[in-house]
Amino acid sequence: MRRGIVDATAAAALLDPANPPEPCEHFPDLQKALRRLQTACEQSEMIAICGDYDADGMTSTALLMNTFKALGGSPIAAIPSRMSEGYGLNQSMVSRLDEQGVGLIVTVDNGVAAKEALKLAEELSIEVILTDHHTLPDPIPDVLALLHPATTPENSPYQTLAGVGLAYVLAIKLANKMKRDDAIGPARDLFCIGTVADMAPLTGANRTWLRDGLNHLHQTQCEGLRALQQLAGLGDRPLNSQDIGFKLAPRINAVGRLGDPKLVVDLLTANNSADAIVFARQCEELNRQRRDLCDAIEAEAIALVEANNSSPAPFLLLAQGHWHHGVIGIVATRLMERYHRPTALLAGEGDGRLRASVRAPEGFAVDEALQQCADQLERFGGHPAAGGFTVRAENVASLHEKLNILASNWQAKVGQATPIAPEVMLNLNEIDWELWDGLQQLEPFGIGNKPPLFWSRNCEVVEQRRLRGDHLQLVLQQGQCQRRAIAWRWKSNAPLPNHIDVAFRLNVNRWQGEKRLQLEVLALREHRSEIELKRQGKTYRCSNKNEGELVLTNNLGDSLKAKLSEEGILNCSDTRSKHPYVESLIQEASLALGLRR
Repeated sequence: MRRGIVDATAAAALLDPANPPEPCEHFPDLQKALRRLQTACEQSEMIAICGDYDADGMTSTALLMNTFKALGGSPIAAIPSRMSEGYGLNQSMVSRLDEQGVGLIVTVDNGVAAKEALKLAEELSIEVILTDHHTLPDPIPDVLALLHPATTPENSPYQTLAGVGLAYVLAIKLANKMKRDDAIGPARDLFCIGTVADMAPLTGANRTWLRDGLNHLHQTQCEGLRALQQLAGLGDRPLNSQDIGFKLAPRINAVGRLGDPKLVVDLLTANNSADAIVFARQCEELNRQRRDLCDAIEAEAIALVEANNSSPAPFLLLAQGHWHHGVIGIVATRLMERYHRPTALLAGEGDGRLRASVRAPEGFAVDEALQQCADQLERFGGHPAAGGFTVRAENVASLHEKLNILASNWQAKVGQATPIAPEVMLNLNEIDWELWDGLQQLEPFGIGNKPPLFWSRNCEVVEQRRLRGDHLQLVLQQGQCQRRAIAWRWKSNAPLPNHIDVAFRLNVNRWQGEKRLQLEVLALREHRSEIELKRQGKTYRCSNKNEGELVLTNNLGDSLKAKLSEEGILNCSDTRSKHPYVESLIQEASLALGLRR
C-alpha cells in the first residue's frame, strides 16, 4: 500500500503477473528478422553474434549461440575487447567478419550507436539485425531489422527488456516458427542472469519471466551455470535475484573487465561438466583478481581523498595512470556511496588521454552534467546514474572545476547526508519465518521493485564485532528478543551507542547447512526519545517521553500534545492540529518516533 498498490487488481498483477502478449504484435521488425534467420539456419549460414562485454551482452550472445546452433545455423561469437576496442560493434570487427565470409550480423545489447560500423557493413553487403536497448539515435539506423523496446507500443510490457530479453524473444519466436521448441535449451536461465545483472527494471515481461525462471534456475541444464553455482556455494536450492546480483553476475562480469569475454560464451555454451568446471574456475580466478584490484584502487583513492585533511570536493575526481579501466567503475560506486557525492575515477589511456567512469547519487544527472562539459571532453556518454568520458590530461583541471560547480549547486538543494527512507517500522519480535515467507511472494526484487526497507527503534547493541573486509557484525535486542545483523563495508571504526535506531533489509544467512534470518543494516543512529524535524526553515522538537504520547514543540516554545489510542490512532484536542501543515507535522513526528507504522 505504501507503494501505491491499494486495490485487488493491482495486487494480483504484482503477485501473479499475466503472460505478456504476442511479441510479433509489439515489435514491428520481428517477423522480418525471423524470416531472415530461418533461412540462415536452414542453409547453415555463418551468423556473427556481436555482443557487449558485460553480463547482459555475454549471456545474450551465449543464448543466441545455443539456439541458432540447435536450429542448424553456424553461429560465431564476436565480442570486442574492453581494453583495445572499447564498447560495441566497430569497423575493425566488421572487416574481420567480412574476411571470414560472414553475410549476416546479429547485434545483442549494442549496435544502435555504431554508425560507422553499420555504414561499412552496408558497403560490404553484410545484412544486420540490431537488437539493443540503449537510446535510439536520430535518425534510426537503416538495417535489415531492428528489435528495440522503444519501437513497441506505449505501456508495452516489453519496454523494460534488457539486451538479453530481446535475445530471448528472438530465440523463442524463431524456435516456434521452425517448430523446434526443444532448441531453446537454457534460454530462460540465461535470460534471468542477464536481466538481473544488467539491473533492468523488474516489471512487465521481465517480472513475469523472472518469477518463473528463478524457481527453476537451480536445476538448470546449462553446464556452465551449474558450475558457477557450485563454485559460488549456492547449493541445491531455489535462487533469488540477490543470488544472481551478488554471487553469479560478478563472476561473469569479472571476465569482461579483466579477460577475454569469449571465456564466458565458452562457459555458457559448454556441452559437458568437465569443460564447464574448467571455464568456471578461470572465471573464479579473474573474479578474485577483480576483488584484489578493486580493494587496492579503493584504498589508494581513499588515501588521495583524505590526504589533505579537508572535506572532499563536491565532485570527487581522482586520476591515476596505472588504474585498470575494467574496475574503476566499481570503485567509483564505492566512493560515491562512502562520501555521498558524484565521483569519477580516471585511468590512463595513452597519447595524453584519460578514460573515466562516473557514478552519482540519485538526483544528480551524470548525462546532463557531462553534456554541460562537452567542450572539455573528447568522448562521453551515459545515463543519469552513471557514465563515462575520455579527456585530455591538460583539460582535467578545468573539467573538475566545472563539475564541482554543478555538484555544489546540487548539494545546496539536497544537503550532504545520505537520505534513508524506510517503508515500515518493525519490532524485532515481528521478524520471523512467516514474515519471510510472505516477503518471498513479492520477489523478484530489483530495479522497479526494490526489497522492502524496514526500521526498528531503540535496539540495544548486545554485541558488535569487526569482520574482515570492514564488515560490522551485531547482535541487537528489544525486550527478550535478539536478532543478528550485519553492516557491509561499514566505514566508521567508532563503537556504536548502547541503544540505536536501525534501518535494514531482511535476508537469510546460510552457513554450514544452517540458515537464520539476518538484518542487513543500511543506516543507524543513536536512539533518542526526542528528535528534531526541520521544515520550511523552522525546527520542531518532537518527543514521546511518556508512553503513547507525542509532544510537538516549535522554536517559540509553544507545544501541543497528541495521545495514541488503543486502536493506534493519534488524537489531539488542540484545534491547531486541524491545520493541514500542523497535521502533517504530527504525522511525520509520529512516524519518526515509531508511534505509528
